[in-house]
Amino acid sequence: MKQVFSTDWKASKQPRKQRKYRYNAPLHIRQRFLAAHLSKELREKYKRRNIPVRTGDKVKVLRGGFKGHIGKIEEVDVKRTRVYITGVEITKRDGTKARRALQPSQLLITELSLGDKRRIAGKEA
Repeated sequence: MKQVFSTDWKASKQPRKQRKYRYNAPLHIRQRFLAAHLSKELREKYKRRNIPVRTGDKVKVLRGGFKGHIGKIEEVDVKRTRVYITGVEITKRDGTKARRALQPSQLLITELSLGDKRRIAGKEA
């Protein structure tokens, strides 16, 4: 049986329904889960607390084994709601390196990629 997506799950406080909402969300809604906090300077400039991440944004890792690492976003995986950053790699047992996927909520945006003018057009005060 195919899972049906409903926005009513978002209103529930039950963790199982919250998980179900996130798991079954279509891509256009999963894109909203890809937001990260802005640094203090950017927060004052754009009058916003967070903004969705994009390829090219400069970010700082706030949590995990790579805490404190600063790098640019290489790829944003909307389906898995994960982000790949330059320099964040793990070494596997055979010696090869593999990129490490991070959650966007564990990142702090320090510099925005301003290639798209419409990204900031509605955000400025």
